[in-house]
Amino acid sequence: MKKIFSFLLLLCTGSTYAQTHLEQYINTALNSNETIRQQQFFLDKSLWALKEAKSLFLPNVAFNGTYTLAGGGRTVDIPVGDLMNPIYKTLNQLTGANNFPQIQNQSVLLNPNNFYDVKLHATYPIINAELVYNKKIRSQQYDMQKVEIDIYKRELVKEIKIAYYNYLQATAAIRIYENVLALVKENERINTSLFNNQKVNRTAVVRSNNEVTKITAQLNTAILNQDNARSHFNFLINQPLTTPLLIDSIASVPDPNIINDTAVNKREELIKLHTASAINKNLIGLANSYKIPKLNSFLDVGSQDFDFKVNDKSPYYFFGVSLGFDIFSGGKNKYKVKQAKTDGKAIESQISNIEQQLKLQVSIAANSFNAALVNYNAAVSQVASSEKNYKDELRMYKEGIALYIELLDAQNQLVSAQLQENISLYDTLIKQAEIERANASFIIQ
Repeated sequence: MKKIFSFLLLLCTGSTYAQTHLEQYINTALNSNETIRQQQFFLDKSLWALKEAKSLFLPNVAFNGTYTLAGGGRTVDIPVGDLMNPIYKTLNQLTGANNFPQIQNQSVLLNPNNFYDVKLHATYPIINAELVYNKKIRSQQYDMQKVEIDIYKRELVKEIKIAYYNYLQATAAIRIYENVLALVKENERINTSLFNNQKVNRTAVVRSNNEVTKITAQLNTAILNQDNARSHFNFLINQPLTTPLLIDSIASVPDPNIINDTAVNKREELIKLHTASAINKNLIGLANSYKIPKLNSFLDVGSQDFDFKVNDKSPYYFFGVSLGFDIFSGGKNKYKVKQAKTDGKAIESQISNIEQQLKLQVSIAANSFNAALVNYNAAVSQVASSEKNYKDELRMYKEGIALYIELLDAQNQLVSAQLQENISLYDTLIKQAEIERANASFIIQ
């Protein structure tokens, strides 16, 4: 008996060995959870978008080649015959020869026929405020996506801890019922022996048989609860649902100092909103960028000629600079600025509201933890007194001083106290996990 009660006390007061297993499970979950993997894909996408925004500041070089065949269409008439034939005729008369033939008027197609043009076309933005703001926004969106992952990780850690403590609670309940079952079976043996010696009536035997049946049913229920808790925990850490869990017989103990940290400035939800506010300011700057002229340069280097000829006249280069800005757009740009500023006001209001909600969450979690800790300490004290009372009743019952119903009442009080201590312990640890979530005190690697 003494060993059984000592084991139960160790089970409920424990050390940090189980916490080491819990930390290992948390690391496993953070590395293998499918939702986190999906969020990581979005983070990678944000990173590529940021790199794309940075690449817009570099020169863009493209190869372009064209070849054209033309026929018909508009022409340019050149009256070279009308201009030169009279002169040629006079020269032929003066020289007495026919060295200057008569020529026809020319009609030249405007579209180039049998013409090629190959070139390298390079563009480079010299002044472009839109690109500057776009890069800043992409960078902040990348940071926001990282915060989004941290938010899910923190929530996952809380759920894993709660599921783990539920499993430990069910496991401890099984051990309690197993120990109690051993006690009631021993009582059943004692009552049967006393009945055979005509020292008690059949009622004591029937009651002891009923207690064995009742505790057995409660034990089976506890086993089912343990199976459900294990399946839920394995689901969270992305393992097969029937995978056995590694635990130590000594559980973690509540940390009363956890309620000292009531700040919410570390909450990722607030960080995300502040990042959204910074993005909005850059969106306002982007909307206002129409006021800044855009200055771009370009350079073409290539070769062009008819009939695929390549000679010293075919190569060419063409360089230019373009400058442009909006003069009138019907107020479109101003309306964009006003929309962005309105969004900024909404975000600031949301920050204030969320901050108050998070403070309320921390306050409620701290009060719940304090209440659970008080209940746990009371349950520990109740177990100690119930153990002493049961030992006394058992001794007196064996001596024939106490009735079996009195022993049964002491036994039920002990079982109830042990179960309540078990429930109170893990309820306190669950409330502790909720505080860690509320004040973001758990360190995510």
